[in-house]
Amino acid sequence: MTVLPADGLSLAAEFPHPAHEQWQSLVEGVLRKSGKDVAGSAAEEALSTTVEDGLITRPLYTSRDSAPDAGYPGFAPFTRGGKAEGNAAGGWDVRQRHTLSDPARLNEAVLADLENGVTSLWLTVGGAGGVPVSALAGALDGVYLDLAPVVLDAGSEFDAAATELLRLYAERGVGAQTARGNLGADPLGQAARSGAAPGLTAAVHWAQQCAQEYPGLRALTVDALPYHEAGGSAAEELGASLATGVAYLRALTEAGLRVEEACAQLEFRYAATADQFLTIAKLRAARRLWARVAEVCGAADAGAQRQHAVTSSVMMTRRDPWVNMLRTTLACLGAGVGGADSVTVLPFDHALGLPDAFARRIARNTSTILLEESHLARVIDPAGGSWYVERLTAELADAAWAFFQEIERSGGQEAALHSGMISERLAATWAARSKDLARRKEPITGVSEFPQLAERAVEREAAPAEVSATESGGLPRVRRDEAFEVLRARSDAHLAATGQRPRVFLAALGPAAAHTARVSFASNLFQAGGIEPVHDPVSVDAATAADVFRAGGATVACLCSSDTLYAEQAGAVAEALGSAGAQRVFLAGRPGEYTGVDEYVFAGSDVVAVLSSLLDRMGVA
Repeated sequence: MTVLPADGLSLAAEFPHPAHEQWQSLVEGVLRKSGKDVAGSAAEEALSTTVEDGLITRPLYTSRDSAPDAGYPGFAPFTRGGKAEGNAAGGWDVRQRHTLSDPARLNEAVLADLENGVTSLWLTVGGAGGVPVSALAGALDGVYLDLAPVVLDAGSEFDAAATELLRLYAERGVGAQTARGNLGADPLGQAARSGAAPGLTAAVHWAQQCAQEYPGLRALTVDALPYHEAGGSAAEELGASLATGVAYLRALTEAGLRVEEACAQLEFRYAATADQFLTIAKLRAARRLWARVAEVCGAADAGAQRQHAVTSSVMMTRRDPWVNMLRTTLACLGAGVGGADSVTVLPFDHALGLPDAFARRIARNTSTILLEESHLARVIDPAGGSWYVERLTAELADAAWAFFQEIERSGGQEAALHSGMISERLAATWAARSKDLARRKEPITGVSEFPQLAERAVEREAAPAEVSATESGGLPRVRRDEAFEVLRARSDAHLAATGQRPRVFLAALGPAAAHTARVSFASNLFQAGGIEPVHDPVSVDAATAADVFRAGGATVACLCSSDTLYAEQAGAVAEALGSAGAQRVFLAGRPGEYTGVDEYVFAGSDVVAVLSSLLDRMGVA
């Protein structure tokens, strides 16, 4: 029998402590095999990735990657959470969004949600897409308003909606001490969306009344979604929200509220994306930044930012919308781990129109599973202490603070919106990101990668039409899939008109082992533009290519094989395809000198430009 030493067994005793330089040496060897002869820190930099806002993510983080002290949950700078118990005391508030205009249908949906796990309601009121202010009572019939907080999104009808909600509280016996929720005033956010001049008078009035009479109610929302939905980066979203929050603080304190009272009237709303680490870092950075604002204002203990995270509408796709369930799950996870107080998961069919009961059920159950089955809220700030997350939080906070300072130098949030400074900055960011999307450097599963032309379309009742930025003068709303959606819509129209999609013949050379990878690549690429690939027979050569091309019903062709076989056969096969009537012959691979080849498609090429030009050439209107 082996007897353990008296001081116990150290499981790591037999393993030497590796040095950072040893890891770099191993990286050098791997890179050398791929043709990159770099050494030391340059080897590590070769594996680093530059993301939005100029931030760089490195392949390895260690204790040498210092970051500011994150403090403790519930204490300034609140990086680790605004409450000492974090989300561990019951998890985050599950907040469902409703945009139905019919009060009876809205009431049915609201009651179903509250009976099945939702803990607060976010209602669009007034306008073309919301329930009329006068019908709010019917929409909330049967709702226990002392138990279910209500958050309003009433835009320009905010004053009337707030008045009606407080009337309902009084009518149904909900006391001033038990009323909870948010009246949702956000004049600067409304100005960003609509281009209208912001009016702060009503918002200030309601903030004063809530501060004096309704301790559980907040009057204002600092909504950063307009900047995210216009294509802004995480740092730009944070910077704009800081500038908006500071503008509201100025207005409230000038009206007589103490800084502590003014801070208590604000709730911040941010987008949560499928990049879970960026979402975690963004929410942590937002709290640190707002704590700094409160500190400068002389109320450091009042800097615990109240956060509402909403899964990003920019990332939602119209094609293969089922994949949106995975995206929103990752976003919800990031929001929960990042410490959001309330989380709204948009239904997977959000981009298609009004969600049905099934989609709303999946949305609310996303939070339920993460809370009840995955126990995500049982640990306070689970990402805290990660060198990567702490470093990303600090760098993102620095970038956001720099943008906030730019806005303040330009005269503040209202002036920056009016001058176009913010819209120009967001447009430049989106233009750069659009290039990555077009080149599939940022892939979209089900759209730019692995599309399914034969998928059955998911149809939903149309949502109220949004006023475009051109019509309103406000910020635009963008989607990651929009460039590819245009291409797919052209293909759909062609199918409806002719009974057949545009086709491309995949001329695979040699055995499957030689051509399968590039056949898959080309098939995905052309289907992203709604062009149906024809790969029959499995392999062709110069003698058979012409006949099978004519039989396939395609008007263009793409060669697919290895570089070795291209050198041997590509020229002859391309000439045979051209003689058979191919309008254009592509080759899947890097450009080379091949007779008869008109164009090349490869990883990193501008797929949107290639497909748009090809549809034009094929006569697809």
